[in-house]
Parts: sequence; C-alpha cells; structure tokens
Amino acid sequence: MQLNPMHLTVAKLLDGRLFRIPEYQRAYSWQKKQRADLFKDIQEAHNSGREHFMATIVALSRDTKAIGADEYKIVELVDGQQRITTIVVLLKAIEQALSADDKQTAKMKADLSELLVKSDDHEMILLQTNHDSSSVFKDYIKTGEVSEDERSTSADQNLIDAAKECARFVENWQQTDNLIELYGTIRNRLSVIFHEIADEAIVYRVFEVLNSRGLDVKWIDKTKSQLMASIFEYSNDQKGQVDGLHEMHTIWKAIYQNLGLRQDLGDEALRFAGTFAKSDEDPRKILSEEKASQELQRVAGKEIKTLIGCASDLQKTVKVVKQLHDNPRLRAPAKILHARFLAVAILLRKFDKAKEKELLNAWERVTFRIFGLGDADARNKIADYVMLGFAVHKKTKSASEILEAIREIGEDYQIDDVITGPKYWDDCYKGWTEELRYVLFRYDEHLAANAGEEINALQWEKIWQNDASSSIEHIVPQNSGRSDIHNIGNLTMLPPKVNSSLGGKSPSEKAERYTDSGLRGTIQVGKEITKSQKWTKADVARRRDEIEAFVKDVWAD
Repeated sequence: MQLNPMHLTVAKLLDGRLFRIPEYQRAYSWQKKQRADLFKDIQEAHNSGREHFMATIVALSRDTKAIGADEYKIVELVDGQQRITTIVVLLKAIEQALSADDKQTAKMKADLSELLVKSDDHEMILLQTNHDSSSVFKDYIKTGEVSEDERSTSADQNLIDAAKECARFVENWQQTDNLIELYGTIRNRLSVIFHEIADEAIVYRVFEVLNSRGLDVKWIDKTKSQLMASIFEYSNDQKGQVDGLHEMHTIWKAIYQNLGLRQDLGDEALRFAGTFAKSDEDPRKILSEEKASQELQRVAGKEIKTLIGCASDLQKTVKVVKQLHDNPRLRAPAKILHARFLAVAILLRKFDKAKEKELLNAWERVTFRIFGLGDADARNKIADYVMLGFAVHKKTKSASEILEAIREIGEDYQIDDVITGPKYWDDCYKGWTEELRYVLFRYDEHLAANAGEEINALQWEKIWQNDASSSIEHIVPQNSGRSDIHNIGNLTMLPPKVNSSLGGKSPSEKAERYTDSGLRGTIQVGKEITKSQKWTKADVARRRDEIEAFVKDVWAD
C-alpha cells in the first residue's frame, strides 16, 4: 500500500480545502475532557514556542470546487473529524472575539471569516458536518449564534457545549495574552500527519492499518471501515462496487443515527451481533468487541451480498439494543448484560406481537427475580442466558421451548426463597433505588388497574427521566431517627421537584401533596395519613405486607 503522508500545520491543512464529514460517519461526540485536552495542548505549544503534533488525519479526496478565482479540494474526513470540528468551532470563537476597530485585528477577523465561510452564492462553509438536521453547526459558523432551542439531538447539544467552551477558552486567553498569538499558535504550532487519498478502494484500509496501532478507535468504527474496504478488495465489478458501497453507506448512516453519542450501545450491539454470528459452537459468554468484529468479518465473507448482509444484521441489532435501553420500564430488569442478550435475541426473532410479549414477560419475571429481588451477582447465569439467546437467534428452539428454558433458568430462585420474611424489606433505599423504583412503578400499575384507571404517564415520565433516588420519597422523613425509614412500607414515589420541595416535613404536612400527586400508590398513602394525621410503624408494616403480596404474585414462577 503506497502512501504519501504529509506533515502539515493547521494553516497548511486548511488552506485550499473544503472538508466534509459523510453521514455514514459517527456524529460529533467529543466531550468536555477531549476539548480541555486540546486547549491544554494549545497553551503548552504557545508557552514552549515548539510545534505540537496533534494527530493523524485520513481523508478521501473527492473533487474540486471553484469559488471566485480560487479552487478548493473537497475532501471527506474518514478519521480525525472530531478534532477538526473542534478546531473549526474554536476558530469561529476567535473570529467572534476579534475587534473590528483595530486595523490589525480587523484584517485577521476578515481573513478568518473568509476561511470559515467562502463568499459564493451558497456561502460554503469550511466544514460540512453530518447529522446536522437542525443546522446548529452551520448556523454557528455562519452567524456566530447558538440557539439551544434548535437542538434536536445529543450531537447538537455537544456542538453547543463546544461553542460555549471554546468561547470561554478564548475569553480566558485574553486575560493574559492577545488573540493574535492564539490564532498564530493554532495555525503554525499545531500539526498533523495528513493522508489525502484519492482511491476509495484503499482509504478504509489505511484507516484500519493506522488505527491498529493502539490508538483509541472504537471497534464498531473499525468494523465499518473493514467491511467497506472489503467491497473493493473482493469485487472487480465496478457497478457492483458502486451499488454495494452506496448500500453500505446507507446502513452505516442508519447505525450512527440510532447510536447518536451512545458509544456504549455501539460496543454492546457489536458484541451481541458478533456472538450471534458464531457458527462453530454454542457460546457460553458474550464475545469481546475485538473478537466480535473478527467474527463479523468472517461471516461477511468475500461477496458484496454477504458483506451487505453482515452490516444489515449489525444495523438490526443496534436498533433493538437501543430499543431495549430506551425503555425506562425495563431499566431495572435489563441491567445485566447477558440478560439483555437474551431479550435482544427474542426481539430480533420477530415472533408475532402476542408471543413476543409472552416471552419478554417471562424473561422479565425470571430476570428481575434473580438479579433484582434476588440480588444475584452479575456473574451468575452467564452461560444459561447466552446459550439460550444464541439458540433463540439461530431459531433452534420454538416459542414453547424458549418459555420452558427461561423458566428453568429461574428454578433455583423461587420467590419464597428470595423473599425470606419481613426483614427482607428493612433497607430498600441504599444501593437498591433502581429496583425499588421499578417495583413501585409496577405496584402503581397494579393499583391503577384495580381502580379501572390508566397509570399517570406524565408523572411517571418525570420520574423516569431522572436518577431513581431523586424521586423516592420517605413518608416519615430520614431525619426522624426512626428505625424503619428505609423500609419499603415507608417509601413511595414523587416527581423529583415535588419530592425535593417537601424536604424533612412530617407526614401530615405532606399528605395533601401526596393526594394531588397523580400516582395511585402515593395517593393511597396521602388519604390514609389524612384520616389519622400520622404514619406509624404499624402503617409501615401493613403497607410493606401489601406490597410483598403483590410482588410474590407478580414475580412468582
């Protein structure tokens, strides 16, 4: 593979080029830490006066565009888009801060403005980002204004944060140094190794080779590049290559749109898809990201059809993994990785809706009984869940056989053995808040159904959106000194803002807010306190017994 890497300063890198980030690439995902590291590098380069090497950039050279009397190379960033995006945002922050009154800074301001936004009929910007449906980035580069009302994705919010942090960095710089020195440091002291490759057949292999040397690149991103490179490597049909690459781009665009900034979901989906892809034996554990990537490459084979099929299967897995994580109702029962593997397999199997619901209910009942109520270590039952999930995905078990296998997983965690008596419920707050919220949610569903009503979805949405502990209300407050304050009978749910507003008030002072809460379990408590104007240990024990009876009924085998 013949490469001609160029060692360029930022000034030379940006000169005569327009950068594009294709939609099949990950959205902007740098966080505060990465931006802070970049700011530190700039400060150190300024203080030392020496050049600072930042990174390797890989780009696919597309074509040229004439703007006025100038010609610009249009290049697609394959690697390095996070850093380049942040530098462009930082340059805009400098341009915004430069004074137009001083002759020297006015010229620099004009030069920066022309660098960032080319003066043609369409006002071409230096960097065209992907997944920018709300135009947060484009509008900022053109106008210098950030509207948080326009954000629609987590990537938008990340760009808004970047703009604010860059503006603060520029403002802080001005306290000790001038902006001419800052701009000069970025242009002339920061450098990259730049691979500008015209042949799409090798650009993805270059990315793969460069990022196999211990750099922090996600395995899902490596897998993408390997699959794309294979289209060229194994096919001599030019039309097939073009069609295959177009389909591959579409698939990866959908993958990254689903993932957003949730890199952990991409890691998980890759591991699941790779484990599902195994064919030589029943796996007893979920593959690592590296081994999963290797397994997917193996099944992808050397034909465009199988390469596209492999990427498509990964896309479906990503979608289902996100679906599972986005369901707040399943947050507690789905907290164990190998348990999620089985749930994802069931969802990917595409049973009819009634059968899928039956299977997922059985999965939830056994899983929460083992790991939620039974508090089993996350290392338990790994082989049981993974082997069953693999069989479900391979379609070697019928729905009835899957139900029986799920039941067998939970045989040694019977509900009467898990809940061992009244003392089981004594401390349901410390270290058990996610599980407690789920139990009380299900109890609220139960009470609403008994009353012939729907659960109050609006109030529960507020509760799900925040940390579980912020919505758990101690009926007798924690500062009371009572021995039963963390007993489940003394705990109920309130939206976070309501909960925090009640502070250490007595039960009688809070009863009216309880009855107005819209939550059946909390309303019930409020009505009982209103009658007696107190909440005794006997009341706590009675409510505990009512909840226990419900739990034993719902989560029994």
